[in-house]
Amino acid sequence: MDGRPSFLLGGGRAADTIERIDWAATPLGPIGQWPQSLKTALSMMLLSSFPKAIAWGRELITFHNDAFGPILGDKPLAIGRPFSDVWAEVWPEIQPMVKKAFAGEATFIEDFKLTIDRHGYPEDAYFTFCYSPIRAENGEVGGMMDTVMETTGTVLAQRQLAVTNAELSHRMRNALAMVGAIATMSLRHATGLDEARRQLSQRLAALGRTQSFLSGEAAQDAHICELIEQSFAAHPNLRERIAVDGADFRLGSNQALALSLALNELITNSIKYGALSKPEGRIDIRWDFAEFRFVWREVGISGVEVPSREGFGSKVLLQFVPASFSGQARMLYDSDGLIYELEAPAAAIDNA
Repeated sequence: MDGRPSFLLGGGRAADTIERIDWAATPLGPIGQWPQSLKTALSMMLLSSFPKAIAWGRELITFHNDAFGPILGDKPLAIGRPFSDVWAEVWPEIQPMVKKAFAGEATFIEDFKLTIDRHGYPEDAYFTFCYSPIRAENGEVGGMMDTVMETTGTVLAQRQLAVTNAELSHRMRNALAMVGAIATMSLRHATGLDEARRQLSQRLAALGRTQSFLSGEAAQDAHICELIEQSFAAHPNLRERIAVDGADFRLGSNQALALSLALNELITNSIKYGALSKPEGRIDIRWDFAEFRFVWREVGISGVEVPSREGFGSKVLLQFVPASFSGQARMLYDSDGLIYELEAPAAAIDNA
């Protein structure tokens, strides 16, 4: 024993601070004159590994244990100061609960939001805590015990999980709607069951690759350059015949899926009938974000014939895709091959 009051033994840095303060100059008076009820409460608080604080007397003199330190952050020394001063920025919110404790009624509240200033700036934080009355020897309430756990991380994680689940549900609804549209239109425009099966399988595979790409990135968007490269991943032998030019930027998941479907149709048609069906054919892909303009141009071949009927691929390129971008699209056939242009206001690009 080194002369330290017994109720401070094992109390860590907080006990050291309590022992250093000149309590004789405060309303509490010298430590030796403190009531036993306060000493007992302090001993229990200091030896606890759970964050705790005490507000004692009419002046609400503050004590706390070491575990309470992270909740205070960089605030000035709290021990010895009024609880109302320590938490001045949130006093209007917590004062009613403090009054209830001093009236003999405990308060327990979960995930209570407070905008506190503990690092030199206001921050929203969440706490689960209990304000419990501490009775003095005469039976009256002499102080309050604040037992608290910060739950900011848990609350924010739960909110993020809710957002993620909502986004997943949204994506699933969009994907199912897109699958339904692809299936309906593929069957409607196919010339036979075998062709319908082949086209549907190919288009669903392209949709699946893009969904996997977006999910693999664990993001709600995709960079356009990555999206284009992913679209050609199934045809690595053709990649050297594709020229790509444009500043990279992000597309939201819906527009990424729409552009991926467009690229699948363009690639498939080019391999079957267009520039990629001949060794000398090439593809130039360019875009500009200022006023969004995406251009697919086939070059290096001649004698291109305009299709005799509008199939599902044309509907994807001329109706579905521009609708996803709130823009417009057109397909032209010049002497070299197909030109596909997609235009939309920059404000309509979902890259937030």
